[in-house]
Amino acid sequence: MSAPSPHRPPSTRTTVLLAVLAAVAAALGTLVLVRADDGLTVRHVTVGGVPMTEVRAGAPTPDVRRPGVVIAHGFAGSARLMRPFADTVARRGAVALLFDFAGHGANPAPLPADTSAARLAADVDAAVGHLRSLSDVDEHQIMLVGHSMGAGAVARYAVDHPEIARTVAISLPSAGELPPGRPAELLLIVGGAEFPSFRRAADDAVGRGAAMGRRPAVVVPGVEHVAVLFAPRTHREVANWLPSADGTAAPRPLARLAGAALLMLAFGVGVVPLAALLLTTRTPPGRRPARTGVAALTLTAYAVAAIALPTHLGLTSALPVGARWWLLPLVLAGCLLFLLGVELAAAGRTWRHLLVVAGTVLVLTASAVVGLAPGFVLLVVPLLVLLLGWHAIWAAVLRRYGAPRWLSAAVGAALLGWPIATTLPLS
Repeated sequence: MSAPSPHRPPSTRTTVLLAVLAAVAAALGTLVLVRADDGLTVRHVTVGGVPMTEVRAGAPTPDVRRPGVVIAHGFAGSARLMRPFADTVARRGAVALLFDFAGHGANPAPLPADTSAARLAADVDAAVGHLRSLSDVDEHQIMLVGHSMGAGAVARYAVDHPEIARTVAISLPSAGELPPGRPAELLLIVGGAEFPSFRRAADDAVGRGAAMGRRPAVVVPGVEHVAVLFAPRTHREVANWLPSADGTAAPRPLARLAGAALLMLAFGVGVVPLAALLLTTRTPPGRRPARTGVAALTLTAYAVAAIALPTHLGLTSALPVGARWWLLPLVLAGCLLFLLGVELAAAGRTWRHLLVVAGTVLVLTASAVVGLAPGFVLLVVPLLVLLLGWHAIWAAVLRRYGAPRWLSAAVGAALLGWPIATTLPLS
C-alpha cells in the first residue's frame, strides 16, 4: 500500500462545510454591520474640500440643541476607523462629526511631509466651523476627541480656542506644545500596553495642568495603540466626558469590529472551497451537483463580504482619493517578490514558512527600534503579524491542492499589499 500524499486536499464534505460556514459568516457579518446603524442618522458632506460625516440619533431637531463632538483620527487612520466613537456619543444625545485629515481616507488634499500642525489645524477648524453651523448643535457645548496625531491636533486647537468646552486626547504623542493649565477640561486616555512614550506624554500633560486640579490620565489596561480605540472603558470615559448628555445607552464599540471579523472569517475559510473550485480540474460525475453548490455558496459569500466591507467599514477597501496610484503596483510588486522568496525558503513546509515570517517580523521590529526603519512601523507590527499569519494558512491550503508557488505568493501579495497601500497616507 502506498503512503498517503502529503498534499491530499480536504474531503468534499469538508469543502462543502467550509463553503456553508463562509456563507453564514458573510450573512451574519453584514447583518451585524447593518444593525450597528439602528436608530442613527448619517449625512455625508464636504466643507472646504474636507470630507465629513455627521452622525446623530434620529433626525435633526432644530428646536432642541445638542452637544457637538468633532472626532479626529490618527496618522494613517481615517474617519471610518473612528466611527465607533461617533456611535457612542450620538447614542448619548450628541451630534458627532467625523472627518478625514489631508492625505487620509477620502481627503484628496496632499499631506505635508512633516504633517504640519497648521495643515491639521485647518482641517480641525473646518470641522468645528461646520459643526457650529448645524441648527441642532449648541455652539457652547463643543467637544473635541482625537487619537494619536489627531489627539495632538485637537489639544493644540483647544489651547488656541478656549471656547471649546471639553477635549479628549487618546494616546497623545507629546505634551511639549501645551502650556501649563491648558487646554481646560482635558481628558487624557492611554492604553496600558502602549509604548512608554505615550504614557510619559500623558503624565507630562497631567503635570502641566496639576495646579488646576486636573484628573490623572485614564490608563485602559491591556490595550495598545490601536486596540485602545475599541476598548469599552475608552468609550465609557468619552461618553461620560460629554458637556451634557441626553441618553444612557451603553457603548458598543465592538459591534462594527465583530461584523468586520465575521466578514473576514468568510474570506478566510472560503479559500478552501475556492481552491477546490479553481485548482481541481476533474470532478466525478456524481459530485458535479455538489461542486455547483459549493461554487454558488462560496462566490455568494465572497460577493456579500466584498460589498459589505467597503460599505460599512472601509478600513482597507479602496485607495484614498488623493493617493498616488502608481504606488499601488509598486507595493504589490514588492510584496510579491518578498513572498516568492518566502515560498522558496519554505520549500513546501508550513513550519519553515512560519519561521521565515517570524524572522522577518523580528528584523523589521529591531530595525524600527534602532532607527533603521520608521518608528511608525512598531505601531503596525500587530497587523503585519496577523496578515502574514493569515497568508501562511492560505499558503498551506494552496499547497495541499498542489498550487504553484507563484499563485501562493500572488494571493499573499494582494492580502498583504492592499492593506498597506490603502491604510498609509500616500498622497
